[in-house]
Amino acid sequence: MIVLAAQADDRQLAEEVRLLREQNATLQQQVKQQGGLLDLLAQKVRDLESDRGTAAPAKPESRNGFSLGKVNVSVEGGVGYAATGKDGSVPDGKFRVDEARVFLEAPLWENIYFNGEVVLATGDSSYSDVELGEFYVEFENISKWWRQENQLNARLGQMYIPFGEEYISRNAIDNPLITHSLVDFWGVAPGVKLYGNLGKFSYVAAVQNGAEDANGAGGDKSVAGRISYDPNDRWHFSVSGMRTGDLKADQFSAMWFGNGFFHSIGTPGTTRFHAEAAEADITARWKSGHVGVFGGWAQYHDNDPSGGNARNIYYYSAEIVQNLPRKFFWATRWSQAFCNNGIPIVGFGETSDYSASLTTQLWRLSLGLGYRFSDRLVLKTEYSFERGNEVGGDKRQNEDFFGAQAAFKF
Repeated sequence: MIVLAAQADDRQLAEEVRLLREQNATLQQQVKQQGGLLDLLAQKVRDLESDRGTAAPAKPESRNGFSLGKVNVSVEGGVGYAATGKDGSVPDGKFRVDEARVFLEAPLWENIYFNGEVVLATGDSSYSDVELGEFYVEFENISKWWRQENQLNARLGQMYIPFGEEYISRNAIDNPLITHSLVDFWGVAPGVKLYGNLGKFSYVAAVQNGAEDANGAGGDKSVAGRISYDPNDRWHFSVSGMRTGDLKADQFSAMWFGNGFFHSIGTPGTTRFHAEAAEADITARWKSGHVGVFGGWAQYHDNDPSGGNARNIYYYSAEIVQNLPRKFFWATRWSQAFCNNGIPIVGFGETSDYSASLTTQLWRLSLGLGYRFSDRLVLKTEYSFERGNEVGGDKRQNEDFFGAQAAFKF
């Protein structure tokens, strides 16, 4: 009886093995059929792309906004309260919209994209102003034609002037503080920009209109560029150079400086002026923060018939940001500028008071504390001290700044 039971078990096992083999053969046949269908579909897609002469463009890098078809829309802003000392720009204090920007991004063709920025409000302009920020067509990875990745890219349109690095994190959501450094170099102007990577080095160079007005009248152009070196994830180095172009005496430069623009300080009869500058930046990063230092030199020239208006400006800035437990962080920035013969530096002062007067030395110490809900919402508060001297010995000591801000993006 035991032998008969064992034989029955063997026959049952053999039957199960046979059924499994048949099922496996059936599945293999189905996989082959599906593979053939996929190959046929892929061939049809290739035929369609060949008929159009191009493949569908890749989706551009976006700011994590929302999409309207192929157009990606995003918004950045900052709202809060600001007050200064009695000689500052907001002596009575006020609630304000510090920033409101709308960004548009869209693919145009293979590796070609459109990027646009509409500036509805900033702390540097009145709320009635609607300005055009960056607005350009970007040609990515041109160097693929000689089989090199991202050695050469180009932008054509209106772009930020690539001098220094503070402008890269100047928007409210990116800035660890509410205010900026004392010199606050930045500008936006129409032109052409080239950029790319060469191993651990990267570069950017631009030729743009030198004047602040929309048409950039005056003939001469602004030239600016930066070379960067990143030996590893912790260290970053760069050097920059810039010239405003030879501008008319009744114009303002496209380059922002000291909460104002470079402009002529010559006597009547002066017809032209220009400025040039050079800067070095160093950044060290660690897991919970960073320290950034930059310093440089700028020089002003004009053709004042009386002569003697050439002057040198020296400046530097140091910033430390440290994350704290429970999403808090603190930040501090010290910045200072010197000019023996004096140069207009508005700082926290009233523009009408300090855009024409000459400052020989000015420093700013900013102290801030913040809380990050996420990378889309940050609360910040700041107190900044500002002190200096003018030509003739008058002191600047009633311009301190206090502010609170909610910065956001979506």
